[in-house]
Amino acid sequence: MHPLLEFTAVSHAYGERTVIDQMSFSLQNGEIGCLLGGSGCGKTTVLRCIAGFETLGQGELSLGGRVLANASMAVPAHLREIGMVFQDYALFPHLTVERNIAFGLSALARSERKARVGAMLVLVGLTSYAKSYPHELSGGQQQRVALARALATKPRLLLLDEPFSNLDVDLRERLSREVRDILKHEGVSAILVTHDQHEAFAVADKVGVMHGGRLLQWATPYQLYHEPVSRYVADFIGQGVLVAGKVSGPRCLELEVGEFCGLLPLGFETGDRVDVLLRPDDVVHDDASPQTAVVVSKVFRGADFHYTLALPSGQRVLAQVSSHHNHAIGEPIGIRLELDHLIAFKQE
Repeated sequence: MHPLLEFTAVSHAYGERTVIDQMSFSLQNGEIGCLLGGSGCGKTTVLRCIAGFETLGQGELSLGGRVLANASMAVPAHLREIGMVFQDYALFPHLTVERNIAFGLSALARSERKARVGAMLVLVGLTSYAKSYPHELSGGQQQRVALARALATKPRLLLLDEPFSNLDVDLRERLSREVRDILKHEGVSAILVTHDQHEAFAVADKVGVMHGGRLLQWATPYQLYHEPVSRYVADFIGQGVLVAGKVSGPRCLELEVGEFCGLLPLGFETGDRVDVLLRPDDVVHDDASPQTAVVVSKVFRGADFHYTLALPSGQRVLAQVSSHHNHAIGEPIGIRLELDHLIAFKQE
């Protein structure tokens, strides 16, 4: 199966400053991808290169096997069959919702255009707002109009640039799930850009972690969380703490909280000093365990507590504990590790 989008060894610079550095990834038909990273990492520039708003310094970009751009040519943006939803939605304030959605459909016969706009209004749940103007809508409704307008032209690929950043947290979570459902319903492939990993994990099938213009890992959210390829990705995704350990034998690892065998990935030698990533869900509260840690701080989150615990050495770890276990700060509690996915890096 050929990928829908192929982004191959692309580099892009503004003057002397390299913004995208030899970046490659691909997206299958019907997949939703996400570029995740802090501000200035190059993720929006990647979107602009795909859309046709930037030229490629090096590399090649193709959609459905058709080359859209390389260092010597570029198909104009309006001929790429790519839709875009901007951060500020970019709706036309003087047009009603239905006329905003119809904007890119001038080539269709009037009856077809009307049917397509009607179908889009149903899809995004805004049928009763067809005659309203953008300023009469909430932020979430404006976002859905922008999505409907982009989908109305039946693009092969949809690009979304920080689409939920102007919304409050609750609405952001709900809308990110809604947008995923709409895209899956329409069978549209999409690429989302965000700095928010909750959003990335809620919407995307594949997530790419970017840093300094480079793509560090392109994988499923599950793989990023449990199988990060570098310290940066391990640190960036989810919460966790790196604790010191030593390789004590073939595939065995010694940590302050005990020895673990059979888990260590290949490529380490006895005596190697390593840093092991411990996630809050790796540290299990167990009253029967001889190993204890002292509660340093805690955050109550309804269904669970998020504890920061100090081991005897002073090393701190995080633990996610059922909310029925309410322990006082300064209290020692029994813990054990459940290392189903051991993530270790050689110490520098």
